Parts: sequence; C-alpha cells; structure tokens
Amino acid sequence: MIKAVFFDLDGTLLPMHMNEFVSAYMKALAEKMGALGLDAKKLIDVLWKGTEAMVKNDGSVTNEKRFWQVYEQEMGTEMLRYQPDFEAFYRHEYDKAKEKAYPTPQAAELVQFCKDRGLAMVIATNPVFPEVAQQKRIAWAGLNPEDFTYITTYENSHYCKPNPAYFQEILERTGLTAQQVVMIGNDALEDTAAGKLGIPVFLLTDYLWNEHHVAIDKYPQGSFEEAKQFIEAQLHA
Repeated sequence: MIKAVFFDLDGTLLPMHMNEFVSAYMKALAEKMGALGLDAKKLIDVLWKGTEAMVKNDGSVTNEKRFWQVYEQEMGTEMLRYQPDFEAFYRHEYDKAKEKAYPTPQAAELVQFCKDRGLAMVIATNPVFPEVAQQKRIAWAGLNPEDFTYITTYENSHYCKPNPAYFQEILERTGLTAQQVVMIGNDALEDTAAGKLGIPVFLLTDYLWNEHHVAIDKYPQGSFEEAKQFIEAQLHA
C-alpha cells in the first residue's frame, strides 16, 4: 500500500505549454536585469549554462551552489552582488510569467483526493529554481504549499531529473521507500526516471511533454480523473 504521492508541478499540477512559459519567464528576467544595467542577453546565456550545470550536478554540492559557481565563473565575482536582485525578481516580476500558465481546479481536486485518503504529498518539480519561485508556481496552481510535506528546490537538492538520484534523495529525505510512493507527472523523460527506482509512474496527458520521443506505452496515462483511479488502485494493490 502506498503512503505518498510525488507530484510534478509544471505541466502537471500547473498546466502549461513549457516553451510559452519559459519565453515569458526569460523576457521578464531580461527586463528586470536590463533595468539594472546588466547585459541581459549574456545573463540569459549564463542562466542556461547554470541550468545545464544543475541538471548534470553530481551531488557534491547543492544545485544552488552549482548554479552560482557557473554564474561567478561566467560573469565575474563582482556580479554576485546581484543575488538579492534575483530573489527580488522571483518575488515580484516573476508573476508576469503567470499568464502563460493555465491553472485548473482539477489540480486542487486531485490534491484533496489524496488528502482525504491520508496520503502524504511531495512537490517533485525539477529543482532548478529557488524556493520562492517554487512557492509562487504552487500558488499560481491554486494550491497551498502547506499541503505538501516536501518541496524540491535548488537550495535543498543535489540532483535534477532525469537523474534517478533526484528521486532517491527525496525518498531519503522523507523516509519513504520506492514501494510506498507513486509519481504523477507529464514529462516522458524526466518523470519516468522515477521508474528506474521501482516507483510506479502515471503520466498526465493534458500537457504531455515528450520532446525526446520516449516510448511511453508501458506507463499508465490519461486525465486527472484517471490519475485518481491510478492512485486508488495503488492504494489497494
């Protein structure tokens, strides 16, 4: 019997077309940093390099440290004084990207469904953002961060999807085993990586993301209602 549900956020609990969202996010960040007199284009390039470094993180440092190592290397030590401005961006201007997210009441209904069954819940979204940004998107989805026992952020994570070590770290932090959880996501590459640990995976297909053309026939998949049925079945497996 399962005890917890791992939820992806972007494209799952918070429906979105990823390319649209990333474009709006980058535009808002460029405007913010350009207003501070920074080279916005170079900064965005460095942001992508930092993100890539986090995705490839080997666990020796947190994703936060890995990102800022790349930032310092590419932009110079003196540029670290802008760290507070990045945090301020996520607290304020980041909201401009909300228009490219399409929240649905079905997300809250699914969360309540799990709560009613006594299941713990984890936001297992790729930890390439600081906590403030993760909290923002949870709120955009119409959800309460307090409903989740653990939320992965770049401050508390040492790996990223699709590295199975990302999911292993969550299991260790929450005291759960792979047999006690299920993963609900929409990314055919990143979220199915949980399956390598033996975690059952359900793919929500409303905003399915499969740019790498991963074969997904073996994974249960479908709508929010079918996700409920999947979770219910796992409860009685």
